[in-house]
Amino acid sequence: MRTQQDGPGGNTRVGKYLTFYLANEEYGLEILKVSEIIGMQPITRVPRMPDFVRGVINLRGKVIPITDLRAKFGMTQDGVTDGCIIVVQMQGVQTGIVVDRVSEVVAITDGDVEDAPNFGAGIRTEFLLGIGKAGGRVRLLLDIDRVLAAGELDILEAVPAHAY
Repeated sequence: MRTQQDGPGGNTRVGKYLTFYLANEEYGLEILKVSEIIGMQPITRVPRMPDFVRGVINLRGKVIPITDLRAKFGMTQDGVTDGCIIVVQMQGVQTGIVVDRVSEVVAITDGDVEDAPNFGAGIRTEFLLGIGKAGGRVRLLLDIDRVLAAGELDILEAVPAHAY
C-alpha cells in the first residue's frame, strides 16, 4: 500500500530536493541523486542521437552524456540562455541534465507533497514523484530514474563508449 510519503514504485517523497527552473516552471530532484552542479561548457554532438541528447562532455577525464530536459519534456527553446548542468545518477548511469537555472535546496515534509494529478489518457506523469508545496511555491518533484524510458537510458549508456 502506498503512503502519502511514497511516490511511484514506492520511492519516498519526503526529504531534501535541489530545485531548478525550466522556462517558468520549478522542478525538484532528490538531492541524493545529484553529484554536482557545473556551469555550461562546450558539448560535443554525437551523430544520430535523439533530439533530447545534446551530446557529451569531458568531466575531469570521464565522458558523460548530456540530456536537455526542455527537449525531453517537449518545451520550446525560446528564451534559453546558457543555463547550467546538473550531474545526476540516473539508474546507475552518470549523466548531466541541462536546466535553465538552479534555485535552492528545500526540505519537503510529509504534509508538503500531493500526488500528481491524473490528466487522463495519453498524458504521462509516471516520472513525477508528486507535487511539492513548500515556501508558498509549487514544485514538480521528478523521479529522475523514470524521466527516461528504459530504451532511452540504454542510448545514454552507449553514448560515452562511442563518443570519442
